[in-house]
Amino acid sequence: MEKALTKVGSFWVSKKAKEEISHIADDLSSFSNTVEEKAKRILMKLKGKPAKTLPDLLREHNLPPGLFPCNTTCYEFDESKGKLVVYLPYPCEVCFKDSSVVRYANRVKGTLSRGKLTVMDGMKTKVMVWVKVSSVAVETYKSDKVWFNTAALKKSRPKDAYEMPREAIKVEEF
Repeated sequence: MEKALTKVGSFWVSKKAKEEISHIADDLSSFSNTVEEKAKRILMKLKGKPAKTLPDLLREHNLPPGLFPCNTTCYEFDESKGKLVVYLPYPCEVCFKDSSVVRYANRVKGTLSRGKLTVMDGMKTKVMVWVKVSSVAVETYKSDKVWFNTAALKKSRPKDAYEMPREAIKVEEF
């Protein structure tokens, strides 16, 4: 009986230790992402560029400011080429107020221009099954809709569903 209790006790302690180590690793990862984000902002300020928020950048390009979740780590934007890279702390998904669901990888890349985010990588949307989003656009003459383009279809959604950045939930895989 004593041996059985010893084995159960050591199993329980081992399990708790693994959970604690996992929590510490998550905390360190989160800390590292925060430090990296602050360092990038400081470098941008030193270069003389004002640090815009991602929602402000999207608004300037006639895209809804809530297209990306509010827990983005940071972003890089090359104005000359229009290249946008958005960093997230982990693969995640957001359910928007129109019940649409978008999933994001750790890094979402695309080309940003007026009313469009094209040549995208790192974003999926749920349309019966998960499909890769190749571009997101707001039509200039009909600005109340956001169009999500995939390889197979073009899906319109109400623009006001993407007006506010929403909190994302962590998912295991993109």
